Amino acid sequence: MPDYAVIALGGKQYKVRTGEHLLVDRLEQSEGDTFSPTTLATGDASSISDGGSVTARVTEHVLGEKILIRTYKPKKMQSRRKGHRSRLSRIVIESIAA
Repeated sequence: MPDYAVIALGGKQYKVRTGEHLLVDRLEQSEGDTFSPTTLATGDASSISDGGSVTARVTEHVLGEKILIRTYKPKKMQSRRKGHRSRLSRIVIESIAA
Protein backbone atom coordinates (compact mmCIF):
# COMPACT_ATOMS: atom_id res chain seq x y z
CA MET A 1 0.00 0.00 0.00
CA PRO A 2 1.49 3.37 -1.03
CA ASP A 3 2.26 6.04 1.59
CA TYR A 4 1.50 9.02 -0.61
CA ALA A 5 0.22 10.06 -4.03
CA VAL A 6 0.57 13.07 -6.33
CA ILE A 7 -2.78 14.24 -7.70
CA ALA A 8 -3.81 17.00 -10.13
CA LEU A 9 -6.82 19.21 -9.36
CA GLY A 10 -7.67 22.53 -10.98
CA GLY A 11 -4.35 22.88 -12.79
CA LYS A 12 -2.34 22.37 -9.60
CA GLN A 13 -0.53 19.35 -8.19
CA TYR A 14 -0.77 18.17 -4.58
CA LYS A 15 1.20 15.54 -2.65
CA VAL A 16 -1.37 13.81 -0.42
CA ARG A 17 -1.59 11.08 2.21
CA THR A 18 -4.57 9.05 3.42
CA GLY A 19 -6.75 11.00 5.86
CA GLU A 20 -5.31 14.39 4.86
CA HIS A 21 -7.60 17.45 4.48
CA LEU A 22 -6.99 19.90 1.59
CA LEU A 23 -8.40 23.26 0.50
CA VAL A 24 -8.62 23.32 -3.31
CA ASP A 25 -10.32 25.50 -5.92
CA ARG A 26 -14.11 25.01 -6.00
CA LEU A 27 -15.13 21.62 -7.42
CA GLU A 28 -18.33 20.74 -9.30
CA GLN A 29 -19.20 17.89 -6.91
CA SER A 30 -21.74 18.43 -4.12
CA GLU A 31 -20.87 18.19 -0.44
CA GLY A 32 -20.53 14.55 0.59
CA ASP A 33 -19.81 13.28 -2.95
CA THR A 34 -16.89 10.90 -3.54
CA PHE A 35 -14.68 11.31 -6.61
CA SER A 36 -11.37 10.14 -8.10
CA PRO A 37 -8.92 12.93 -8.99
CA THR A 38 -6.28 12.44 -11.69
CA THR A 39 -3.43 10.48 -10.10
CA LEU A 40 0.03 11.23 -11.46
CA ALA A 41 2.16 9.01 -9.20
CA THR A 42 2.07 6.90 -6.05
CA GLY A 43 4.95 5.98 -3.83
CA ASP A 44 6.26 4.68 -0.53
CA ALA A 45 9.56 4.93 1.33
CA SER A 46 11.49 2.90 -1.27
CA SER A 47 9.93 3.46 -4.71
CA ILE A 48 7.70 5.65 -6.89
CA SER A 49 5.38 4.33 -9.58
CA ASP A 50 3.21 5.99 -12.23
CA GLY A 51 -0.56 5.94 -11.99
CA GLY A 52 -2.63 4.32 -9.29
CA SER A 53 -5.94 5.53 -7.90
CA VAL A 54 -7.00 7.94 -5.19
CA THR A 55 -10.47 8.29 -3.66
CA ALA A 56 -11.44 11.66 -2.16
CA ARG A 57 -14.62 13.10 -0.63
CA VAL A 58 -15.85 16.71 -0.65
CA THR A 59 -16.61 17.67 2.95
CA GLU A 60 -17.71 21.30 2.43
CA HIS A 61 -17.62 24.34 0.18
CA VAL A 62 -16.16 27.47 1.82
CA LEU A 63 -15.10 31.02 1.01
CA GLY A 64 -11.45 31.97 1.36
CA GLU A 65 -10.03 34.88 3.31
CA LYS A 66 -11.03 38.36 2.09
CA ILE A 67 -8.29 40.07 0.09
CA LEU A 68 -8.46 43.87 -0.26
CA ILE A 69 -6.86 45.62 -3.22
CA ARG A 70 -6.30 49.36 -3.10
CA THR A 71 -5.05 51.50 -5.97
CA TYR A 72 -3.98 55.12 -5.56
CA LYS A 73 -2.77 57.72 -8.06
CA PRO A 74 -0.93 60.59 -6.40
CA LYS A 75 -1.67 64.18 -7.43
CA LYS A 76 -4.88 63.04 -9.19
CA MET A 77 -7.09 62.63 -6.10
CA GLN A 78 -7.98 59.19 -7.36
CA SER A 79 -8.21 56.01 -5.28
CA ARG A 80 -10.10 52.77 -5.61
CA ARG A 81 -10.74 49.81 -3.33
CA LYS A 82 -11.76 46.32 -4.47
CA GLY A 83 -12.20 43.05 -2.63
CA HIS A 84 -11.97 39.39 -3.52
CA ARG A 85 -12.84 36.07 -1.83
CA SER A 86 -11.84 32.78 -3.44
CA ARG A 87 -14.40 30.01 -3.63
CA LEU A 88 -12.83 26.83 -2.25
CA SER A 89 -13.71 23.20 -1.52
CA ARG A 90 -12.41 21.25 1.46
CA ILE A 91 -11.67 17.60 0.60
CA VAL A 92 -10.42 14.59 2.57
CA ILE A 93 -8.36 11.80 1.02
CA GLU A 94 -10.03 8.49 1.85
CA SER A 95 -7.79 5.89 0.18
CA ILE A 96 -4.74 5.44 -2.03
CA ALA A 97 -4.20 2.31 -4.14
CA ALA A 98 -1.26 1.39 -6.39
